[in-house]
Amino acid sequence: MDVTTMLRAFCDAVERRQGEALAALFTEDGVYHDVFYGAFAGRAAIAAMIDDHFHRTATDFRWDMHAPVSDGETLYARYTFSYRSTLPEANGARVMFEGVAIMKLRDGRIAEYREVANTAPAFVAMNFAPERIAKIAARQGAELKARPEMARHLAD
Repeated sequence: MDVTTMLRAFCDAVERRQGEALAALFTEDGVYHDVFYGAFAGRAAIAAMIDDHFHRTATDFRWDMHAPVSDGETLYARYTFSYRSTLPEANGARVMFEGVAIMKLRDGRIAEYREVANTAPAFVAMNFAPERIAKIAARQGAELKARPEMARHLAD
């Protein structure tokens, strides 16, 4: 499957609440690192993340990948993503993100998905309290510090 086809299948699976279809794009031991929900390892967990987490408090997903670049081992794509939040405080707002997807590839499948996303506009659109935003940002910061490639940045 070429990169453009894989990315469209990826986005379509999320939009249509087809967790198993998304999970099939991953290796058996694949890991999806979601900016909100954390890491999900293995196809069953990835499928559940889409069906049970993403769609639990949101509807009308839209996801597009733009300008993909790959060397066959790593795939980068800028994305635009939105959904209609069903959280009470969001009042049905369309929540929008821009980000970059970073995928490690193995044998034509995704072995690891990670993203860098601008989440601040989404938090504001959903009317999150400042304390809630701070808690999420602190978790994201802790996850960043725990990554092996950050070791040199944490050294005294």
